[in-house]
Amino acid sequence: MNRAIAFIQARMSSSRFPGKVLLPLAGVPMIVYMARRARKARLLDDVVVVTSTDASDDALANALEEADVHVFRGDLENVLKRYADAAQAFDSQDIVRLTGDCPLIDPDVIDAVISLRRSASTDYASNVDPATYPDGLDVECFTREVLGRALMEATRAPHREHVTLWMREEKSGCSRANLRALCDFSDLRLTVDYPDDLEMVRELVWALPEDGQFDLFDILREMSRNAVLRDMNPHTRNEGLATSLARDGVWP
Repeated sequence: MNRAIAFIQARMSSSRFPGKVLLPLAGVPMIVYMARRARKARLLDDVVVVTSTDASDDALANALEEADVHVFRGDLENVLKRYADAAQAFDSQDIVRLTGDCPLIDPDVIDAVISLRRSASTDYASNVDPATYPDGLDVECFTREVLGRALMEATRAPHREHVTLWMREEKSGCSRANLRALCDFSDLRLTVDYPDDLEMVRELVWALPEDGQFDLFDILREMSRNAVLRDMNPHTRNEGLATSLARDGVWP
């Protein structure tokens, strides 16, 4: 059986917004809200939050267990190994990588990326290479086999911190496929890296259906009606990744 599991990486020690994953969104911790949205994807067999064994993540693990969300705890710094260990523990063949700063993740987009990887028979598929979906709806799917290759061959520190960086490099030899949106919405920001991001997402969620049954088009419709939302969090896409890679001499 080709099991597909979404692994949401999250930690309390975020450099830009520490503890954000446990801040409330629609009455529950943000990470719980996200996990519940991800669970609506039809092609997923499970949703697991992968965090660290560091004591700083004890509160996160406890909150997830109380909310009946599966948790895996592994290496704090070597996130690539954390994913490989989690994939083995949960026996996943299709690994879906999500990050805990994307509480509005769209289950339909998750299904579409999984379907694309399977139909194209690639090592890796995503909607970020290049990005046309809003920042905050990022989905990556890759095989357990290529994750094992990355664990052995991706030896640089940035590759260990950023799980799929090596897979997306030409020299890795990985086959890739990319899901494109109907239009380029990549300038829209739905991720939570800063307090103003969370405030914007809270305002948006408040305006959307209470039961959480909304998708990208509902979000776009609401943002087109409320231009104030778009001006609440003026940040650049992938600021954190760019800063990290520049620090390690990888990003120009």
